[in-house]
Amino acid sequence: MTIYTAAGAGQSYKTLLTNLGSGLEDQGMTVTCDEVAPTTEDDPNASGLSVLALPLAFGGMISAALLSLTMKKRYSLRVIGSLSFSVMQASSSARSSSSASVPSTRTTWELSLILALGIGGTSMFVLGLESLIGYAGLGHGAVLTLFVSNPLSGIATGSQWLPSPWGMIGQYLPIGAAGNAARSVGFFDGAGATHSVVTLIVWVLIGLGFVGLATLKDRKAAS
Repeated sequence: MTIYTAAGAGQSYKTLLTNLGSGLEDQGMTVTCDEVAPTTEDDPNASGLSVLALPLAFGGMISAALLSLTMKKRYSLRVIGSLSFSVMQASSSARSSSSASVPSTRTTWELSLILALGIGGTSMFVLGLESLIGYAGLGHGAVLTLFVSNPLSGIATGSQWLPSPWGMIGQYLPIGAAGNAARSVGFFDGAGATHSVVTLIVWVLIGLGFVGLATLKDRKAAS
């Protein structure tokens, strides 16, 4: 029997399958393990990708809060600031993560793009909420990001290990979608990343839509 493992998908999967192979060998069966998505020697557990939840969550929230407090009613500057911060933070996080965790450095720009969408999705959505309903939008955004999207992301173990249907729900939220896409481009040549990338783009567009509605509301109030 040949058992195929993919450590890049999460150490939990490899551990489970390796233990299964050991049990079969104890029963006298010849077992060969084939690793199809190996991690690096510097980061055998791919923990570098797991900690991406921190910049994805706090990066988006911090930028949204700062822009909301310093650029009141200046919606165009908020959007520019949010997108600029997302790109800069994503580039820094992608370089530090890919250098130790991802087997090939050619994926650094892809990781940067995905992280920019992930941070931007959170930041733009929270900015949009704040633009529409005031500071309460920051509170709602913090709850969604830190207490819903983050624990349901499955970045550390894979969404399949979370109770159903929470793992699936997490993949429709920014942190979960960004984490899945990052693993896809880091270890599987981008396979399975399309759904996650589309999800992140939708979150950015929803935030932009909220900002647009807030702009129209202010214009009507002033006229």
